[in-house]
Amino acid sequence: MSASCDPRHAPVGDVGAALMLIDSRLKQIHGGRTETDPDQQEMIEQYVASLGPRGVEDMLQGACTLIYLFMKWLRAAYEDHGKDVIEYVVPSLVATMRIMPRSIPPEVIPTMVGLVVAAGTGLSPNLWREQYGDWTKEEMTPLEATTFLLAEHINRLTDDPDFATRMVAEALSGADKAWGAAED
Repeated sequence: MSASCDPRHAPVGDVGAALMLIDSRLKQIHGGRTETDPDQQEMIEQYVASLGPRGVEDMLQGACTLIYLFMKWLRAAYEDHGKDVIEYVVPSLVATMRIMPRSIPPEVIPTMVGLVVAAGTGLSPNLWREQYGDWTKEEMTPLEATTFLLAEHINRLTDDPDFATRMVAEALSGADKAWGAAED
């Protein structure tokens, strides 16, 4: 594995904030709403603005960590059935992104696919993306959409609309407990 993209060397970021955003979107869609609630959108924008530049960077890293965790789960699930995760995740991801040109400009789709392929091959999406410079404003919504689409893919496979977010929340809770025990 390339040491420059080894997940052990990657910043984790604010996984909790990224998970909260994705969970909010999942609940919105599963609640039958395809349009963003203006009040909810304003609350999210205020929250993100309150984070400041460092907090936003942490949330971006958290989103990439979610992509890594989701792809790690998907890779294990597909390998259990003798299938390749890239073959079963990337085409539907690209097809979905292509039908959303207002939210996901075609020129950022290769970057989002690169994040997913990096994670699917065991590399850190954070470190893979870092080699191409700073995040752009045009990549923010596609990054959120990529994370959302992977969570939704997991939820469909498990037939549980909350599985992906619950899986990460439980992992975070377990890490918090382990961290607390280590400090004692």
